[in-house]
Amino acid sequence: MTTTFIIVYILIALILLGLINFFVSKGKKKSKNQKVEQRSTKGSESQSYQSKFKASDLEKSESQTSSPNDFSSTSNHIEDDKRKHHFESMNESDDSTKNEQESLRRSEDTSHKSDEENEVDDVHKPINPNSEEARVNEKIKNQQSDFIFGKGITRGKILAAMLFGMFIAILNQTLLNVALPKINTEFNISASTGQWLMTGFMLVNGILIPISAFLFNKYSYRKLFIIGLALFTLGSLICAISMNFPIMMTGRVLQAIGAGILMPLGSNVIVTIFPPEKRGVAMGTMGVAMVLAPAIGPTLSGYIVQNYHWNVMFYGMFFIGLIAIAVGFFWFRLYQRTTNPKADVPGIIYSTIGFGALLYGFSEAGNKGWGSTEIVTMFIIGIVFIILFVIRELRMKAPMLNLEVLKYPTYTLTTVINMIVMMSLYGGMILLPIYLQNLRGFSALDSGLLMLPGALVMGVLGPVAGKLLDTIGIKPLAIFGIGIMTYATWELTKLNMDTPYLSIMGIYVLRSFGMAFIMMPIMTAGMNALPARLISHGNAFVNTMRQLAGSIGTAILVTVMTTQTTNHVAAFGEELDKTNPMVQDHMRELAQQFGGEQGAMKVLLQYVNKLASVEGINDAFIIATIISLVALILSLFLQSKKKTDASAAKSRAED
Repeated sequence: MTTTFIIVYILIALILLGLINFFVSKGKKKSKNQKVEQRSTKGSESQSYQSKFKASDLEKSESQTSSPNDFSSTSNHIEDDKRKHHFESMNESDDSTKNEQESLRRSEDTSHKSDEENEVDDVHKPINPNSEEARVNEKIKNQQSDFIFGKGITRGKILAAMLFGMFIAILNQTLLNVALPKINTEFNISASTGQWLMTGFMLVNGILIPISAFLFNKYSYRKLFIIGLALFTLGSLICAISMNFPIMMTGRVLQAIGAGILMPLGSNVIVTIFPPEKRGVAMGTMGVAMVLAPAIGPTLSGYIVQNYHWNVMFYGMFFIGLIAIAVGFFWFRLYQRTTNPKADVPGIIYSTIGFGALLYGFSEAGNKGWGSTEIVTMFIIGIVFIILFVIRELRMKAPMLNLEVLKYPTYTLTTVINMIVMMSLYGGMILLPIYLQNLRGFSALDSGLLMLPGALVMGVLGPVAGKLLDTIGIKPLAIFGIGIMTYATWELTKLNMDTPYLSIMGIYVLRSFGMAFIMMPIMTAGMNALPARLISHGNAFVNTMRQLAGSIGTAILVTVMTTQTTNHVAAFGEELDKTNPMVQDHMRELAQQFGGEQGAMKVLLQYVNKLASVEGINDAFIIATIISLVALILSLFLQSKKKTDASAAKSRAED
């Protein structure tokens, strides 16, 4: 079944890539014909000039061969005057001819050089002069800016529309978890098959993020925003009316494509329209959607599933999506400079297969084991195609994902810290619900409510942290935020079967408090270090790495939890020696309560398994603490605000 789904996803990806290639290559033949016509016109002009030069040279030679010996003295004087006047005219003609020859030579050199550049570095196609992109580029050129707003549009309206769109896209990622068991039962499918509704969304989403830089340089932000929302909304409707698994899978794929466009678009828009000294607050405001949506998702989903049919979630997403499209249509009138790059189809294929295989491998490694044939195969395929992708991008004159961003030390260091923080964060988001629901018996709604205050804290503090970034720089914020996050994660290593609900909530709120000072600020600091021409590439790269790091962190921590749980079960089993008088007394008490020794042993083993699972989760949180500690150490090497401002100014000067 898994192999079948992988084949289906590859086919879907190739079909999408084929459609992209068709649209982006449209008009190629027309541009070639225009090039031929231009060369033909230049050739005709050259022949005309050459004919003129030959005629001029012939006149000079004929004039120079005439003799004055047969004339009288008076006639000779007159003839000398005429000849002098004629020579002066000829000199003027010579100067004019030389100027025309020099002009033609320069024109031919420029034409030859231009044609040679087009043949060697044909990485951008001519923009259709009647297209929206061409008109926008002309306006931007006249205003000497990198972007323009529509009439009556402000940064506030753009940010509000962007937040609305991103919120529903991110909310959708965590909405399905709670409803999945009921969907599996209704469609009569296995849990592993139903899991593809989650895994598939993650794969398609992760595949699209690396090519987002290409999309941002080819199409306007407005067009991408509306298309992304439209695809997401259509997918939500298909999921809501689906009567079987294949139809719902189609809806999830469309949702993932829309979300894959919207999610990287947000940070790219903010970096484009806000100056570096104001990006912190703007990115912090956008972070409200990024942290509130995942927290609200399980709570909202749990409430809906307990009281209504699961498709109510998707009908809700559909109607909210329609509202978001309307808001975007009127408010999201933002147009940036575009360059119309050619689609690098081989690069897109390498990226799709490489990142898709790695994301799938890491997402399933915790459940199927790192040594299973399927997971090892996925890792090998992923690594091979990622290597091919990197080699190709390094050789391209206009790469789809420009790895030159890694030459900027601040960006590289913040990206590494960002990845490590995401590994710890995602792992914690997976482990706590397992502890609360599977071991403590809390409902999905109770589990979601426990995490909600922490998300609210992050949402409220996001703009504050952004303002502090603009004021004091990233280094003190990173040390403070990661330090608190590390301490709170360490406190989660002390869980037991009697840990109070409110105590866990308090620890999670403290952890979220620390995360608020690192999540968006660290990303903003990295983007500020790049020149404008690399912003879209830096955004695509860091979002891809965040997605990959989240999958890696989840896989590592789930593997630690599973392995250590097995080890603890064996250790507890050795301690339950039936010859021990205390164990014998306890067994007799249980036998009386549960109708015999067999019932007592069953209850005892269940309790032992729960204790072992709690210890396994504690061990996983120890690893998460170590991961956070690594990020804290790396944050000590971040530059001060004075140095980061100087580096950012130097990067902007490159443009």
